[in-house]
Amino acid sequence: MLRDVLFRPFNAGGLSLANRVVMAPMTRCFSPHGVPGENVAAYYRRRAENGVGLILTEGTWIPHPSASNEETAPRFYGQDALAGWARVVKEVHEAGGKIAPQLWHVGLSPKPKAEVYKDETDDHTQSVSPSGYITPGAKVAEPMTDLQIAAIIGAYAEAAASAQRLGFDGVEIHGAHGYLIDQFFWGETNKRTDSFGGDLIARTRFACEIVRAMRNSVGPDFPIILRYSQWKLIDYAARMIDNPATLERFLAPLVDAGVDVFHCSQRRFWEPEFADSALNLAGWTKKLSGKPVISVGSVGLDTDLLGMGGEDVAAGSASFDKLLVMMERGDFDMIAIGRALIANPDWADRVRRGEERSLKAFSPEQLAELI
Repeated sequence: MLRDVLFRPFNAGGLSLANRVVMAPMTRCFSPHGVPGENVAAYYRRRAENGVGLILTEGTWIPHPSASNEETAPRFYGQDALAGWARVVKEVHEAGGKIAPQLWHVGLSPKPKAEVYKDETDDHTQSVSPSGYITPGAKVAEPMTDLQIAAIIGAYAEAAASAQRLGFDGVEIHGAHGYLIDQFFWGETNKRTDSFGGDLIARTRFACEIVRAMRNSVGPDFPIILRYSQWKLIDYAARMIDNPATLERFLAPLVDAGVDVFHCSQRRFWEPEFADSALNLAGWTKKLSGKPVISVGSVGLDTDLLGMGGEDVAAGSASFDKLLVMMERGDFDMIAIGRALIANPDWADRVRRGEERSLKAFSPEQLAELI
């Protein structure tokens, strides 16, 4: 059956997975003072028990005081928080799953559940960014110093080493959606004239230095995943890259730095990235980088993430059919499932049995529950 493509083993990029189903990172803010508790461990275990091949955790703060903007989102430093994550790893592994933390620094960005972007009246004294721009043309702070850049690179390396020590199966760097690393990628928020700014390729240097520092900390065999996107929280239509040749140049230094897997975020995974090709962002990334890729974006749903409305499962089945076709022809290697896995911890097992039309619809109210 065509759906079997989702449940073939995957072995590449340092990952050995039972299937191609990935749990997308989704901020839930259920970790008081940044410490994931037993309820968080149970939340991830339920997905592992029900057939998810790889769990990517919600974003976790790297060990730097400027990284966070929400005290109930988990951190990835401190004895108490790391003990909580050790419990998460234990529960997921006991259930037969694999798991990687998403390492996160927000830069000049909104709180995870905010409906609007920070404005110029907010206090940015604890925030850092490449050039101090919170939106195109709106400078609200000073650029990061060389010392700040070095400290944050070191914080990523420290977090990666902690993940390896705790027994995680890899790490993901959040380089998408307008957060700090993506603020370096995007010319509208990176106006630097030093070696961390300039053209698109030069603007990858910050991410590349992070990847190299992490690689030095964890060695050659620990998987490093990089999530990136074109769209931003402040501009859904933003495009840094308009053609395959530019994308190839963007990816090359990241591959050279040591990225094992690219996680390519789109609002709708089925949309072609460039004209005259059916390939989506993940498909082009795989073709041009030679690396394994994860695709993501409104799988099985009838509206995209930013609509955040109730979802009609029957309408969403059309995108599910497209997913199977795209995976069967090899466009991408894995698919990340987000809101559908919030509503349905057993999403993977139901789909394996051909019961996708019995899936519960997602609603925003479910974000307030630790299902």
